[in-house]
Amino acid sequence: MGAGELSGRDVLTRSVKGQTRRVALGSALGSVHQLGEALVPVLIGVVIDQAVAGRNAGRLALWLGVLAVMYVTLSWSFRLGAKAGERSAEEAAHTLRLAIVGRVLDARGGAEEGRLPGELANVATEDAKRVGAVNMALMAGIWAFAGVAVSAVALLLTSVTLGLIVLLGTPVLLWLGHLLSKPLERRSEAEQDKAAHASGVAADLVAGLRVLKGLGAQDAAVERYRRTSRISLAATLRSARAASWQTGLVLALTGGFIALITLVGGRLALNGSMTLGQLVSAVGLALFLLGPLETFAWVNAELAQGRASAARVAEVLATGHAVVDGDDPVTEPVRGELRLRGVRLGGLDGVDLDLPAGRLTGIAVTDPAGAEALLRCLGRETDPESGSVELDGVPLTRLDPAGLRAAVLVAAHDAALFDGSMAANVTPEDDSEGGEAGLLTKRAMAAARADEVAGSLPHGTATGVGEGGRSLSGGQRQRVLLARALRAGPPVLVVHDPTTAVDTVTEARIASGLREFRQGRTTIVVTNSPALLAVTDHVILLDAGRVGAEGTHADLVRTDATYRTAVLA
Repeated sequence: MGAGELSGRDVLTRSVKGQTRRVALGSALGSVHQLGEALVPVLIGVVIDQAVAGRNAGRLALWLGVLAVMYVTLSWSFRLGAKAGERSAEEAAHTLRLAIVGRVLDARGGAEEGRLPGELANVATEDAKRVGAVNMALMAGIWAFAGVAVSAVALLLTSVTLGLIVLLGTPVLLWLGHLLSKPLERRSEAEQDKAAHASGVAADLVAGLRVLKGLGAQDAAVERYRRTSRISLAATLRSARAASWQTGLVLALTGGFIALITLVGGRLALNGSMTLGQLVSAVGLALFLLGPLETFAWVNAELAQGRASAARVAEVLATGHAVVDGDDPVTEPVRGELRLRGVRLGGLDGVDLDLPAGRLTGIAVTDPAGAEALLRCLGRETDPESGSVELDGVPLTRLDPAGLRAAVLVAAHDAALFDGSMAANVTPEDDSEGGEAGLLTKRAMAAARADEVAGSLPHGTATGVGEGGRSLSGGQRQRVLLARALRAGPPVLVVHDPTTAVDTVTEARIASGLREFRQGRTTIVVTNSPALLAVTDHVILLDAGRVGAEGTHADLVRTDATYRTAVLA
């Protein structure tokens, strides 16, 4: 694991430690606020007994001054406590989002297996937000507990009976609230699962809209999303019903509890066990308790939803890696020699390949599954079921995956462009000032004939390409993608079908530009395009998962019928 990488558990631990001080500060400030809120009815009772009943103007002014100071304290403690709580919640959610994105982008892969991109986006946004909100909920729970504790002590000093009712009744209410939150937790988890799936289906639908229209299948795709959306809506409604029942029942229990306190306080006042001021204080404290007890109900609901979302976040962070973690750095300089021995995976059946450094090699296939498996092995998205892949004599399993990604770039034909300008998609660097970096970018774009694409756009390379490059045609996207791969300049470049959507004339020019740009560096072109294979130094045919023939393109076209069928048919 690199110095900049953290496991999901490490990130969560760091998040908890980083938020502890803020949570403690917010809890302390909130508790001060609750203390002041609970003391307000007590002070009012004192004012009634000592100033109003005794008609003492001096004491009245004194206690009114105390009340004024109390309200100023209440205002500032609440504002500062709420600020600390909200900031803690947002920072916790932000840390989780970074952890989830880091896990998804981990060079060892695995997090995306079995999950649609929209599902992962939902976990990184909605679930992370709900888990972050637990910080605020915990602080609010501490505030509410402080309010109940202060009220109970004040009532004990006023009346032992009322104090005992609060002390004994509050734990029972909390226990009942916890039981009532269980259905909400289960239905909240189901709601998030269905919502995440609906988001994933929607993202796939939008991404493939142009293709769906071309096939005339948009109606079927929309109907699929409509069914998924209805299922998500039903789950959301079930969760909302559970939340409403939980809130309603807890409020009913809380109201009954407050009514009991008021009733007992009234009877004590009638038989002379309490003064008028004490009765006012007791009723005021009983009414004040509505706030903390309602907060407990809200905290229970937030924790229920937070637990459900935390389980989903933890599932992503704890997903096993697709490949084992190597520790050895890639040896510099990278010569770029690749070797496969007995590789079995998907469409590959014990493949042995020698791909010398500095050579432009073409690989043609009779089965697309073989090409897909080969690309996954070379890009180390998956380790072979058996056999080994080596870079400069070192097995890929021993190399640090992040370092390997920098040395061997696999440019898939279906890679995505990012929302932004064409220039930003070709290189993340700001090379607008020219110099060596700017010259390299221009050469890469010229080799891929992406400069012609820029010339057809209204603002040249500054033109936005839209999300996924949707504002470009298929051929234009392919040329921009190839320019990006060439501009990256890795020691080993593997490109897969980079010209399937361009015309034959442009394809021939791209083939020539690719050879010239990558001269002297290891380049592998996995394609059945005659134009691209014609400019390679050596061609290998994978037939039925094994090496079927080797040689130059011209020789294989002349001597191998299987190759002719695969490439020229």
